[in-house]
Amino acid sequence: MNQTTTVWQRSSFCSAGSCAEVAHDDVTISLRDGKNPDQPSLVFTPEAWNEFQDQVMAFGKSA
Repeated sequence: MNQTTTVWQRSSFCSAGSCAEVAHDDVTISLRDGKNPDQPSLVFTPEAWNEFQDQVMAFGKSA
């Protein structure tokens, strides 16, 4: 994924810019820290992204 031309999206609930940001192309989904956008991002396959989301949701329900 070309970091310079990638369109990063963040939640509409994020007002201060210190939120996670997500970008995707046909092959991968990337996740980065919105307050440190020059740092490396996490890169997921679609299958791994779905598993990551499932784990986050499960964690939220148990907290």
